[in-house]
Amino acid sequence: MPKILLPSQMINRVYRPHLENMDRYQIFFGGSGSGKSVFLATRCVLDALQGRNILVVRKVGRTLRSSCWNEVKKAIDRLGLMSLFRIHKTENIITALNNGAQIIFAGLDDAEKIKSITPQKGVLTDIWMEEATECTYDDFKQLDKRLRGQSRHKKRFTFSFNPVYKTHWLFLQFFSIWQEGKKLCRGPDLSILKTTYRDNRFLSPEDGQALENETDPYFHQVYTLGNWGVMGDVVFRKWHSRDLTAEKEQFHHLYGLDFGFARDPCAAVDCALDRRNKRIYVFSELYEKGLINARLAERLKPFCGASPITCDSAEPKSIAELKNYGIRAVPARKGKDSVLHGIQWLQGHEMVVDVSCPRMQEELTLFQWQQDKDGHTLPIPEDRNNHLIDALRYALEHESSCRRASTAGKGELGL
Repeated sequence: MPKILLPSQMINRVYRPHLENMDRYQIFFGGSGSGKSVFLATRCVLDALQGRNILVVRKVGRTLRSSCWNEVKKAIDRLGLMSLFRIHKTENIITALNNGAQIIFAGLDDAEKIKSITPQKGVLTDIWMEEATECTYDDFKQLDKRLRGQSRHKKRFTFSFNPVYKTHWLFLQFFSIWQEGKKLCRGPDLSILKTTYRDNRFLSPEDGQALENETDPYFHQVYTLGNWGVMGDVVFRKWHSRDLTAEKEQFHHLYGLDFGFARDPCAAVDCALDRRNKRIYVFSELYEKGLINARLAERLKPFCGASPITCDSAEPKSIAELKNYGIRAVPARKGKDSVLHGIQWLQGHEMVVDVSCPRMQEELTLFQWQQDKDGHTLPIPEDRNNHLIDALRYALEHESSCRRASTAGKGELGL
């Protein structure tokens, strides 16, 4: 192959040492506009020319075309290397002509396709998981097993993302080595690089100013400064995440469903209540937009089987249709102050969420009380970040209504 001269100014200074980073696990995280994806796309192109086979994944396959796929193609063009690659648009594969190595793009929502992916020559040597906070711990473990087989190249798993919250599995799995105030931390076969828009010399001043002008404290911390977010006036504080596989068969399972379609998702939970220890377990979740009732029923059959699932009673037609499709859908009773009562009842329990439920963890992290114009907390929950929480209320409605209490004041709610 021809010798490639790569001008140093084509890559932001902070990323240049990572062109040859051979750590097994590599994390590139931080704020928006920091150039993480552009750098990793460029590295994919150069690595393929060296014979590395790379699998690029996101949680939902259709989002790859407008993100990683375009970034890799732009990197090939920017480097003047179009003549060295064959781009298979329909197969979502880019092949290096000098050695047959491939960059393969796939969504984790197509499990069968992921299982069958094999490069045309050799084995997978690299996996790049873009927007890794969208993915589950199980996604990571299954993909990590794909990095096997003989190769002259060391295997690597690369993550890129904007941080969300410190209860996320990525933080729990990898960030024990992290030191606040550092840009780069390294452990055994692990490197973590944090960047922000200030590290990206190619970003326009207007883009940087827009990030600096972000007024929401959470979004400023996460997307401007690249920090793991910690919300202030959240509703739920007594919860944590862990692997519940070993405990799943010990309890009677309860199911709840909150309807949605275009703007809001359909959200369902599989949970259980440990009355003695006042503990709620969340074992699995369903969270998807655009599901007509026939498709929703298909999703629910393996999710809840023949068990009853308590649904939002505001959609009697949808409940009737689910019944026609063989789902034991029953309407929630609701009633006066049922939302606040249900939240109060949930607050009185410890919640344990399986690591395979990132959306539930996200909602429990972000669900907050409303504030008045002076910034004072009101005993009214915000109507957002609560689809799975609503489903959880429905699933446990019978349990919570057995000892219905009067609506609590702000002090009793811990405000």
